[in-house]
Parts: sequence; C-alpha cells; structure tokens
Amino acid sequence: MEDQIQASMDKLKQDKAEFLQVQFTDIVGAVKTLTIPRNRFESALTEGVVFDGSSVAGYAQIEESDMRAHPDLSTYTILPEGRDGFKTVRFICDIYTPDGERFPGDPRYVLQRTVKKLNDKGMDFFVGPEFEFFVFKRDHEGNPTAIPSDYGGYFDNTPIDSANEIRQQILKHMYDLGYQPEAAHHEVAYGQQEIDLRYGQALVMADRVTMLKNIIKNVAQKHGMYATFMPKPINGVNGSGMHVHSSIMSTGEKENLFYDANAKYGISELGMNYLAGILKNINSASAILASWVNSYKRLIPGYEAPVYISWANKNRSALVRVPAGTGMRKRMELRCPDSAGNPYLQFAVILGMGLEGIEHKLTPPGPTEKDIFHMTAEERAKGGIQSMPESLGEALHHFRNSKLMKDILGEHIFENFITVKQREWDAFRSHVTTWELDRYLPIL
Repeated sequence: MEDQIQASMDKLKQDKAEFLQVQFTDIVGAVKTLTIPRNRFESALTEGVVFDGSSVAGYAQIEESDMRAHPDLSTYTILPEGRDGFKTVRFICDIYTPDGERFPGDPRYVLQRTVKKLNDKGMDFFVGPEFEFFVFKRDHEGNPTAIPSDYGGYFDNTPIDSANEIRQQILKHMYDLGYQPEAAHHEVAYGQQEIDLRYGQALVMADRVTMLKNIIKNVAQKHGMYATFMPKPINGVNGSGMHVHSSIMSTGEKENLFYDANAKYGISELGMNYLAGILKNINSASAILASWVNSYKRLIPGYEAPVYISWANKNRSALVRVPAGTGMRKRMELRCPDSAGNPYLQFAVILGMGLEGIEHKLTPPGPTEKDIFHMTAEERAKGGIQSMPESLGEALHHFRNSKLMKDILGEHIFENFITVKQREWDAFRSHVTTWELDRYLPIL
C-alpha cells in the first residue's frame, strides 16, 4: 500500500496537480465532493479525509457522524481544466468509520460486496448503460427552465439541434479521461440527449456514471444551458431512462457465460436463471431502479418505457430485452432504471436479483414478442404478464417487504432508504397540485 501511495504522490507531482477532489455518493446518488489543497495531498492519501456523515443523506446520525473518505488509488483521474487553468485530480472514495471499518452505508461498498460474490466463483459482472438526460435553456437570471435547448428529434443532427456541440464536448471529455464512450445522439423528445458508455466491469462503470453526471452538468452550464436527469420533466413526451445492458463473464473476460450457441435463443442456462431472478424480483427492486416520485411519470404506457413484467428478443415494449448478438456480445437489457438514481445501488440490485435466480435455478417464462402495450388486460392475464409498480409508494411497499433487497443492501442502507423515500412519497401525496385545483375546484 505504501508503494501505491508513493506512486500516486509521484504522479501527482509529475502531473503538476494543484488540487485533489475526493468524491463519493449519498444514498440517493448525489455526488459529494471534498477539495484538498496540494499541502494536504499526502495526508489525504495515507489517512483519508474526515467529513461529517450526519450531513449526508442516509449516512449517519449526529452522535456517530465522523466518517473518513479513503481515496481508491486506482480511480486517479485528471479532470478537464477549469477556467483558472489549475490541474485537479479526482479520486473516488471508499467510506470508513472512525474505527477503521468499512461503513455499511456506503453505496459503493454495497456494489463491491455484491460483485465479490461473483468474483469468488471466478466470474465478473459487466454492464453498459445508455444514459439519457434533458438539456434546457436558462432564463435571463440564469435559473433553469423547462424550455428545451433544441427542437430536434431522434438521431437528428441539424441546425435545429443546438445541443450537438454539447454532446460532442461531453464525448471529448470522456475520451480524454480514458472512458472510451461509444456514441452520443439526440433522443426522441425535444432537448433530450443520450450518451452510451462502453461495456465494462460494474464498479468501474458506476464510478464513470458518477463522473459523467458531473461532466454533463458542467458542459451544459458552460454553454449557458441546464442539464437535468429528472426522468419526466415535460408532460406528454418520452422521459429519460438508463437502460442497463448486463452479462456475466468469466474472470479475465475469456468467456461470456450468458451465451450458449446450442441453447434456445442462444442463452445459457445460467443466463436464463439470471433472467428469471430479474423477472421474479423486479417489483421489489423498483424503488432502487426508479427511485423518485417523478420516475413513475415516465413508467406509463405509450412512451416506450416498460410497465409490464416480461422479456423478449426483439420486442422493445418488454421489461427485459435480449438484443441480437453472439459470443461476447450476448447480453440482457433492463429498461426500467433511470439516470436519476444511484448507480452503485442500481447495479448491485440488478446483479443481486440475477444471483438469486442463479442460486435457486429459477426458470423464466417464454418471451413475449407481441407489443404488450396493445394487448388487452385479458390477453396479458392469459399470458401471465403482471404489471410493475405505478408509483413510488407502491414500489416502496414491495421494497419494504423484500428480504432479498435487505440482504443485498444491508440493514443500514435498507432502513435509511425507506426513511428517506417514505418522506418524499408522503410529501408528494399530501401536496395539492395545480392539476387538482384546475380539475376539481370548478365542479366540486
């Protein structure tokens, strides 16, 4: 460890870094940052950085508030230069208690712990998120509005798509950071964008998603715009999701364990077990995958978002889709998560659901290739197709009663997540909206 610290110190000197940013996320996915001056570099790397955990959502009570953020030295990243020209290096951190133990409320620890179950069996978890967001204009005082940055459509790249330069700059920053972005394009709705990240190990990808959120916000701001990950900011149009492609590989990426050329659909028995675990437990995980009141404004019929529990090979109305691909390209696409959530917890519960299916050798039903949105309720019932939660309140009901979710997340995050999100749901359901006043006041 001392050699690694010295190597990092040497690199910081070589790169002429003036500041360190040490980052972690709270329970709902907000990125928290502490900035360290050059005179404190060695202390930060050897001893970590102390912060007040009671001020971070879902972390600790006042009487046990002292936490320590230890930089993961493998996450050394030189950030794009700011206006001042100073070089800043960012580390993602692991959180420890004052006693030197890993803090059970650290979302990154949850994912590390879940992935280790695979690693101990000679396997690894790979994901590739499709990251959607909106770019809006600001008003004359600089406040964000819900006015789209452009009026382009799906895959448009014309003068009406003023966000093209923003997308290109985001890709450039990601490439400079070594993130190997796959592509960027305009999505269906006005002002809506998508950035696709190259497939990678789940922990690395969760770290990169947290970084990507910062990049998107900063680039949009430099262009006088405002970027938001709010799932459904505009009524009547598609919302923003984060479709997650996943597969289980052998250690060293020698073999994709989801693929079997001789099996039906080309999916191995392990892959089918994993799929069955997802379908069985998706309602319980919904509060993590779509974790905001607004998330369920996106998950309604008619806007290309899944609302029924099913899987398919080609049908994009299904919850889980198995895109065309063989060998290392065989994967499963879960379509209900959104980019507003905590990626560490999202990836952890996806893997945890799949592992439960593998452990118990669960078998999924057959695929549904018919457009589910155009099925009648009777047709869905006959096909055994159930509905996903329609609100955060319903999702929390399933979550609260799930032993699996508690096992995956640990008691600390499980209980604190319920507390934080129940408060959000209670605040929403007790609020009298303009829609209610406009609809009911004249007639009741």
